[in-house]
Amino acid sequence: MNPFAALREQLLDAAGAFAEGPDGLSGILAGMVDDVDRALHEELEIFPVCHHSPSSALAMARRLREKRPKVVYLELCEDLGPLLGELRNCRLPVALQAFATELDGFPAEWAPLSVIAPVTEASAEYQAIAYALETPGVELVPVDRSSDHVFQWQPRRRGEEAPESDVPGTPRASGASATSEEEAALHGDSVGVELGDLRPRFAELERYLLHHGKVRHWSEWWDQYVEQPLSGADYDTYRQVMVMVGSLFRRLRRDGDEGRDEERERHMWTRMREHLAASGTDPSDCLYVCGAFHAASRVEQFGLAATASHEIEPRTKTRWQYGLIPSSHSAIEAQFGLAPGSVSIAAATWSKALKHTGVKPFRLKNHKSARGRAGQEALDVSVPPVSTPQHRGPALPEETHRQAGQTAAAPPANGPHEGPVKTGRAAPGTEAQVGADERVRPSALPESVDDRLSGFLAEPPAQNVLDEGELLGWCVDIVRLARRNGYQASTADAIAVFETSVLLANMRNRRRPTPYDFQDAAVTCIEKDTVPGRRDVARLCEILLGGDRIGQVGYESLPPLARDVLDRLEPLGLNLQARTIQRALMDLKTRPELAPCSDLLWILHRLLPKGTVRPIMGSRELGERSIQESWDLALGRDQRALVELGYEGVTVEQVLEQRLRRAVRHPQATASTALAAVEDAIRFLPGRRLPDELGVRAVELLAAERDVDDAPEVLRRIRRLLTHHRAAEPALPRWCEEFVTTGYAHYCTLLPTAFTDDAGGVRQVAAMLGFLFGMEGLALSLGCDHTQLELAVRQSHPESPAKVALLWAARSRLGLLPQDELRALCDGLLDNPFSIEAFPHYLNGFIHALDPVPTLTPFVVELLSKAFGRLPDAVLLPWLPKLITTLRAGSGGLLPTLVREADRTFPAALPALDAWTPPWERRRPARREPRAPATPAAALLSAHPAPCDAIAALLGHDPVWQTPAPSPAGGPEEVTALLARHPETAAAIAALGK
Repeated sequence: MNPFAALREQLLDAAGAFAEGPDGLSGILAGMVDDVDRALHEELEIFPVCHHSPSSALAMARRLREKRPKVVYLELCEDLGPLLGELRNCRLPVALQAFATELDGFPAEWAPLSVIAPVTEASAEYQAIAYALETPGVELVPVDRSSDHVFQWQPRRRGEEAPESDVPGTPRASGASATSEEEAALHGDSVGVELGDLRPRFAELERYLLHHGKVRHWSEWWDQYVEQPLSGADYDTYRQVMVMVGSLFRRLRRDGDEGRDEERERHMWTRMREHLAASGTDPSDCLYVCGAFHAASRVEQFGLAATASHEIEPRTKTRWQYGLIPSSHSAIEAQFGLAPGSVSIAAATWSKALKHTGVKPFRLKNHKSARGRAGQEALDVSVPPVSTPQHRGPALPEETHRQAGQTAAAPPANGPHEGPVKTGRAAPGTEAQVGADERVRPSALPESVDDRLSGFLAEPPAQNVLDEGELLGWCVDIVRLARRNGYQASTADAIAVFETSVLLANMRNRRRPTPYDFQDAAVTCIEKDTVPGRRDVARLCEILLGGDRIGQVGYESLPPLARDVLDRLEPLGLNLQARTIQRALMDLKTRPELAPCSDLLWILHRLLPKGTVRPIMGSRELGERSIQESWDLALGRDQRALVELGYEGVTVEQVLEQRLRRAVRHPQATASTALAAVEDAIRFLPGRRLPDELGVRAVELLAAERDVDDAPEVLRRIRRLLTHHRAAEPALPRWCEEFVTTGYAHYCTLLPTAFTDDAGGVRQVAAMLGFLFGMEGLALSLGCDHTQLELAVRQSHPESPAKVALLWAARSRLGLLPQDELRALCDGLLDNPFSIEAFPHYLNGFIHALDPVPTLTPFVVELLSKAFGRLPDAVLLPWLPKLITTLRAGSGGLLPTLVREADRTFPAALPALDAWTPPWERRRPARREPRAPATPAAALLSAHPAPCDAIAALLGHDPVWQTPAPSPAGGPEEVTALLARHPETAAAIAALGK
């Protein structure tokens, strides 16, 4: 007989009595009962769980000690299995991570790919993992789809992101409901794989439950109506209730992710049947741990008796890396959309339940507890002695150990996993004694199932009595915490919190206040108008009830790169695995052995996120080395970044070299990107090979550019590199010379277009002129032609005022526009009422021209002075704000040069200003006309100008005679003597006359 037949009839009668259309409701209620009956009668025992649920962890610990399964199938990505053994070296919570940067088969814009599976101590999954890893002969087999399949099932259309899914166990975008960026920082942008999430996908139902349950969020409802009643329930009741809840939420789902969930279920049942067929294990010795949502699966592959086949798609060629990263309660809450503080409260509930129930949990040996006492909480989970038959009980007998025949080979920490995880420590020599016929035993059907749902649903849960001691402790501690954080709290507030907690619990039909009641009461009684510190009272309650525990990955479980970093920084004498910020002080002059540590820290500062390795004193620029340095190191706090860095290489130098090469080979790379890579290679890595290689790539990128958007950055970086090479080396590298010649020809070609292109700004054109004028000497010495630059300037015809001013400055620099003409053009702008509005833009162009043409600095000061001196207030005041905003936005870096020139031009004292005359307005002295020398020869030529006029006409000049000076004393004798000394002139004139 069906043990749930009576319950099924009751639910159908209720559907007919309370629903207008009983068809839909009756189908849901009857389907729930059918799902429970189907799951419990399955030959392979299914253990439904809810993630981070203390009641699930308690039930798991009890069931494992009673059943002692030989094989545990776990809903976990199958390629994350080899990492489970590394949990011994960690302090929970941590997260298993699969990471990929080199994609093959996925869109390039998805990189990097990351999948994480967080593990907390108060979870059923951790109990199963600890049991399997610490019990000899037990095999742990992850059966969920691989990390590669997680992304294979994501949408591929361009611009479409993976939908944020609340379906149990499905990937969900990190930070989707995060309360702050800091909370999700430990998981970053990883896709989270959550095991056993139970949350209704029917929004109306969730609102209904929260409203009538008088709770604020789903976590509180679950704790009150499911978690607490099931914490003391027997295993059969727990199992039936969890399957029923999973079935209900599955049938009410409307988010369209059913296909993805069913695909996962087909994958898991296929993997389990494959493993049973290959190992010959009796299904009665196995346990399948999955989310309650999947326990109520209706796929055709459900159950060991199913005959439907399922073909699993092959993985892509993406190279995945695997490791452990630290996690935290708040990071888990943020990534999976849980209420703030819910995971911390669950951890506190778990600890309290262990004391009250006396359940002995499973923990990994040598495991560091969340409080940091290594090994103090490690419990012996090995089987009881088997020397005598009376001690066997539920333990695995000796012959069963021989039949298991599994080795204890530790899987690698990193690398793909293609099969089940084999754990446990079999006795030496037992494998040889196991025959093929001994491994296969007849399957046993599950035991008879009794209906526990009817009683659970019919009877209200037992009300817990008020624990005054616990509540008083909470009230006293929260007042103490509040006073430490700036609140004016007192003993009266503690009494008020106590009474309010009891009152709120009674209003919500509870005899015993829950942590949520206490939190609401504390906020009501202590938190007034403002929050005096960084933490509000709600956050203080979370800290009090469990705190935001942050896990840590042990040294042995770190990737080789991370261990290498810690080893190389050991001379600093700091505890770099501590979660506090460590201050490193280095005097490199007295302790030169610390120089390698300094080099390593600068590389880590370049590779790791901001704040992980932060320099306080010292710098590392081109050709610069500090004598003393001071660092703030947070490598223990930001372990995740260091672990992910280890996925890219073996040493930080190798990772930096790979990143620089990838940066310059990226499709979006520019010349400035390559020059920045050259700088980093010179600053952080020894040798000339890599900088020269990157420099050659910079030349290629510059020649291929078709716009000038990158010109300012190119100019800034190439100037710095040329200065460094000239100071540090006897000759410029070959690539530097090619870069200058290529850039000179390239920018000369693009200059006319850049002047007229509206997309290019004045800053870019000014940078091009700065490159052309600043590098002209070197370019000409390397074979470039100055005529090319002059032709480019002559062919430029801009229209925007700023670029017109920039062109005037360039022509002035080339000598094509005298400064007097330039001054006349600018005076015309000030005198023309139609050009006043555009004058700030002209001025902006002139200020940008100070870089390529620094000799214009006095002229720009003159131009500004004339504008402020000549224009009336009615004209000056309207465009003054526009002038200020234009100068601030477009030329802020050049204003100091202008200010220094103004300081040299204007008087230093205010009294001297009244008598001061601007240098451009001072009257120039009259030009004195030169006069001919007062000699008899000059008088003779002046008296007879015909010969000189004839010579001038022959040479193509107009004869202009100066006024002769008064003749000195003397006579014709001097003229005769002059002609006698120089007869050639007279003879030539005589010959011309003939």
